Order: sequence, then structure tokens, then C-alpha cells
Amino acid sequence: MRKEDVLQLPSMPLQSPTYPRGPFRFFNRKYLIVNYLTDPKAIREALPEPLEPDGNQVSVQWLDLPDGEGFGAYSAAAQVIPCTLKGEPCNFISQMYVNNTSPLAGGREIWGYPMKFGHASLITHGDTLTGSLEYASQITAQGTMTYKHQVHPEIAHRENLLLARKQVTLKIIPGIDGTPEIAQLIGITFENVTVEGAWIGNARLDLTPSVNCTLADLPVHQVTGGVHLVTSMTLPYGHLLHDYLA
Repeated sequence: MRKEDVLQLPSMPLQSPTYPRGPFRFFNRKYLIVNYLTDPKAIREALPEPLEPDGNQVSVQWLDLPDGEGFGAYSAAAQVIPCTLKGEPCNFISQMYVNNTSPLAGGREIWGYPMKFGHASLITHGDTLTGSLEYASQITAQGTMTYKHQVHPEIAHRENLLLARKQVTLKIIPGIDGTPEIAQLIGITFENVTVEGAWIGNARLDLTPSVNCTLADLPVHQVTGGVHLVTSMTLPYGHLLHDYLA
């Protein structure tokens, strides 16, 4: 294979790339977002500078992604910390767990999503929307919410929903000597977002301490509510916000 052909590859391995080039369109993407109050000191410790805390509310989010261009079908769970960067509100994705190799590899390598392999699920049991995360044969997170009890009052104003707020990831890629070759904060803003449904309601959240799935390090002090979204959107490439090696 010629050098020019190598440089045209979207990902490894060369015989069967793990993911194609983006951007990536997602259809019928479902969310369960459980918002809760936690320890402000724990938030500060979980945010890399120059990010600053934006209150003491965080969330655990479950995603059911049945149709993602280039990635296929998978489920995910994430912990999200609202914060600011130079005064701009954003959401820091502190942890994320997925059950499919392609988005795991692409998420880490392209955008710096902090993805590890875990068994996340988002399903409806009778009248209850239920999200769960299993890691190392342990249920480390479980969230429940009333199913479509109350239409979100801001459904007509997408900019007021969490989807319009810039996501921030910490991308760390080591070089061949083990030292960081890339150490950056990356910004990601969804495009072409269509909110097909949005509901709020009562929710509960249970986090179990685990050494390698540390969602419980931001302990649940008080659940403030749940949000259920059904959306379609485009995941574009990100942009550099901060370079720790510059």
C-alpha cells in the first residue's frame, strides 16, 4: 500500500477500518437524563482546569442509539458535569461507557470521549423508563423515571435543552514512549438537531461504588428530576479549546 493510500484510511486496521470518516448522523436517539445535587468539592476535583464548576448539579445519562451512521446500534451511559470555560456554559463529559467497539474506538480517538466498555441499557418496563449500567459484573448505576408523564415545557425551544450546550472532553493520547502526545480539551456541538419528543418527570438514581467505574464518586445528595428525549442529530468533528502541551 502506498503512502497516499495509508493517509486516506479513516481508521485502523487497514483491511477493515473500525469506523469511517464523519460527520455522523444519528436517528431516533433516546435519552434518560437524571439530574442530581452532589458534593461541590467532588465536582471541583473532577473538573480539569481551566474548567470551572457551574453549580452543584450534575447528571447521569443513558442513551439508546439504534441507528448511528458508521457506528451501528449501541447503548451508552455517561456522567456529565455542567461547567464554564472562560464564562461560556458547557458540559464536561467525565465518564462514558458503551457496548460497541466501533463507537468506543472512534469516540476516544477522534473526540476524546472518555469511553470504556460497559453494558449500558435503556428500556421501558411497563410504566417506567429504566437505565442501567453493568461494569465488571456489578450494577454500578441504575436510574428510573416516570414514562412520558409531562411534556417538557421548552420542547419548542431547542436552545434551552441540554443538547445545545457545548460538550467538552479531555483527550489524552500517549506517544510511543508513554508520555502524552495529545493532551487537549475538545469542544463538540451537535448539529441539525431535531427534538422529536421531550418529557420531564420524577426520577430516582442509585450509584454503587466501584473501583473502575467511579460514577459514585459524585454521590447523590438529592435527585432534582428526570428528562426523557427522543432526537435525531449530527455529530460533527470537534474543535480545540485548550492545549495542555502548548
